[in-house]
Amino acid sequence: MEEKYKEEKSQTPDKEPLTPDNIQNLIEKLPEPSGWRLLVLPFTPKEKTKGGLIIAQESLDRLRIAVNCGYVLKVGPLAYKDKDKFESGPWCQKGEWVIFARYAGSRLPIEGGEVRILNDDEVLGTISDPESVLHYI
Repeated sequence: MEEKYKEEKSQTPDKEPLTPDNIQNLIEKLPEPSGWRLLVLPFTPKEKTKGGLIIAQESLDRLRIAVNCGYVLKVGPLAYKDKDKFESGPWCQKGEWVIFARYAGSRLPIEGGEVRILNDDEVLGTISDPESVLHYI
């Protein structure tokens, strides 16, 4: 039985979670946000805490669903164009980390993770380091 388990494990390669660094080759395959929408890659929490504890897969899956930080991959053609709504200009741009409501946007599963499509006004703020926000609540 142990040999069978080892054999199965060697045949199924561990998929690395999607990050802004390793998603660059997939960006052209991802959907273009229409209108005032943004395509965002949610932040993936680390599988191990600073103290060395490994977080259970079920807990990681729950954290990924409820995450409230993301990396802006694409911006729709009408995003932040409404001068009445965004008098001071765009709230974010492509390549920035943003904060949004926990369950905001539409979730689109892709190989290796998921992306979200958010409305431009669902962005609550920008952040320089997503790891500075506590994700393990």
